[in-house]
Amino acid sequence: MKIWKRARKEVEQSTKKSSSPEQFGKNPAPVQSQPSAPQPQPIPLTAIKKELTDIDDAVFKDFQTQEGLITVVYLSSLIDPLILHKAIILPLVNDQKEVLKSFDPMDGSNKKKLIMSIVNGDTVIFHHEKQQYLHAHTFSPPERAVSTSEMESSVIGPQDAFTESLKTNLSLIKRRIQQTGLKSKDYTIGQETNTKISVLYIEHLVNDENLQRINDRINKLDFVGFLDITILKQLVEDNPFSPFPQYGATSRPDVAVNSLLDGRIVIAMDNSQSVMVCPSSFIEMFNSPEDFYNRWTTATLLRILRFAGFFITIMLTPMYISALSYHPGILPYELLIMIQESRSRVPFPPVIEVLFIELVIEILREAGSRMPTKIGQTIGIVGGIVIGTAAVEAGLISNTLIVLVAISALLSFLMPNFLMSNASRFVRYIFILAAGMFGLLGQMLALAWLFNHLLNLTSLGTPYMTPVIPRSWADLRDSIVRFPLAFLQKRTGLSRAKREKKPTK
Repeated sequence: MKIWKRARKEVEQSTKKSSSPEQFGKNPAPVQSQPSAPQPQPIPLTAIKKELTDIDDAVFKDFQTQEGLITVVYLSSLIDPLILHKAIILPLVNDQKEVLKSFDPMDGSNKKKLIMSIVNGDTVIFHHEKQQYLHAHTFSPPERAVSTSEMESSVIGPQDAFTESLKTNLSLIKRRIQQTGLKSKDYTIGQETNTKISVLYIEHLVNDENLQRINDRINKLDFVGFLDITILKQLVEDNPFSPFPQYGATSRPDVAVNSLLDGRIVIAMDNSQSVMVCPSSFIEMFNSPEDFYNRWTTATLLRILRFAGFFITIMLTPMYISALSYHPGILPYELLIMIQESRSRVPFPPVIEVLFIELVIEILREAGSRMPTKIGQTIGIVGGIVIGTAAVEAGLISNTLIVLVAISALLSFLMPNFLMSNASRFVRYIFILAAGMFGLLGQMLALAWLFNHLLNLTSLGTPYMTPVIPRSWADLRDSIVRFPLAFLQKRTGLSRAKREKKPTK
């Protein structure tokens, strides 16, 4: 009995202790709720109408529904009327409650975001009674269908090519790489055009330093507008004064995917038919998409032909000038006599003769590219034959030079990269002028300048002459000589990440 009383007494004391006013306070202050921050008021619809003044395709449609007045705002030139009618207008008229729940709400106080949504092709819906903005993705402009590539055509391999639609181009890439490791980061660039671009890379393969460099350069862009990816290439390259392209460009999805698998970064732009690949090297400018589909023997032969063609096209006509003006002894006697006979009626020195015919070829090429297709082909063929024959008969140029210039022009088209072909044409004029002033010495000085310039170039901070200088024996397996594919399993050092990451499952 005593034990029971003692236990009861201890329980009563503990209960009093736990409910003592020292613990809870004699007059506990009531908890005051913090006043909620005032919600920003949406901008009036008249402000949007004012921003869209003098835009004739801006449409404001009012619909009286059971929940009140609703205004639909869109640009008719960016929206398919049939899609708008089926997806928005008919559901609004028939079943307003369910439709309004399905639309995405917007921050009505952000005027810039509302306007950008409209000019990007979205439909903005304003509920007058609730003072709420909603929007729906209805952007559906006319698009070109996927077709074959005209710039990088091939007999073997896939035949599809990029279009001017960013979404289509991304789908062509992502259907070939089906994994979560393929990342795409979107940017909006251009002060006036607000052009969308997407930076693609494979997370566990990309070099983090290269990725950081290209992101920093894109963030620092301050340019009015971007009409094509080539404008972006010129603004983010390492040396803007160089005649050589420092980033790769392709209009083929298979080439872009192969670059991503090698750890490169691919940048796609809306309204551009090609994508940018970075970093790139000088040797890669002579690689064709068809090289990986051909046998290694055929691919190696074609690469050697393209690489040799670059140096022949910039040295052939300058050698003609050097031999006739300063060093006739380097030619065989019979060949020298034949060339002198062909030049017996030409009143100009060799350097003037070469510059004249080179400029004529450039004029014919430029005129043919600006004319309609059928007329341009006629001008290129007939104009070249007529002008060449007439110039020889008139004694303005020699027939030997006609042959050399024709060979040089053909060799300049061997390079798969069109920008590299243009660079070879520019460099050829430097060699012509150097040969005209100093002969073979001038050519060697020009060649030394060329090698020095190439060795000092970088592509996204990596040496442009990789893998020759700095030398990488493993990467040389896929340079001018292409080894069998069994030896090309390892990624090139140009884009290899310093730390290998495990792929995302």
